[in-house]
Amino acid sequence: MSNWLQLFINSLPGFLDGARVTLELTAIGLGLGFVLGLLAALGRAYGPPWANALSVSYIELFRGTPLLVQLFLIYYGLPGLGVTIDRFPAAFLALGLNSGAYQAEYLRGALQAIGEGQMMAGRAIGMSRWKTVRFIILPQALRLVLPAWSNEPIALMKATAVVFLIAVPELMSKAKSIAARTYDPIGAYLGAALVYLVMIFILAEGIKRLDRRVRIPGFGDAEAQHGV
Repeated sequence: MSNWLQLFINSLPGFLDGARVTLELTAIGLGLGFVLGLLAALGRAYGPPWANALSVSYIELFRGTPLLVQLFLIYYGLPGLGVTIDRFPAAFLALGLNSGAYQAEYLRGALQAIGEGQMMAGRAIGMSRWKTVRFIILPQALRLVLPAWSNEPIALMKATAVVFLIAVPELMSKAKSIAARTYDPIGAYLGAALVYLVMIFILAEGIKRLDRRVRIPGFGDAEAQHGV
């Protein structure tokens, strides 16, 4: 135990440097995924037939194939078509596209959970269909989706580990380097696991606090009382 603790302390700067890159990958991938997911969700819920078909195709493609395959196609496959992307943009793009497909389904469910009466009320006072979505339905849906959506940042943070395969120096990559340098793979990967655990715990607590602040008053109270 003391040997592992010493290894962890000595390697902490490397772990923290990798953790910084992991957080950057998570933040940018999540932000890009949110934009793509929101567009796809709106296309499915309120768009014309062509937008619905495009959204479904995007969602099924990126949910139905492994993230690793998507990453390799972007980083190694696109140069064959004359499009070369550096390792960081490739990682951001792969994580964002993959996350967006999952976020789209979270957001679509929240949009459809808002009663049709909201749309009718908005149209009755002279608002257009998209103004009603923007100013009435979407703000409620974004608050409603948070408990289910909160799984996505955590899942994405863990998924960033695959990008070490294209030499992005995130936490897993740093752990591999430490393992090679110290000849102690178990200690190095346990150290990485501990750093992941701390980051995910802080992230989960932050999302819980946000959920309590933006929760729609009264929503879910009846279910909670009945143990649902």
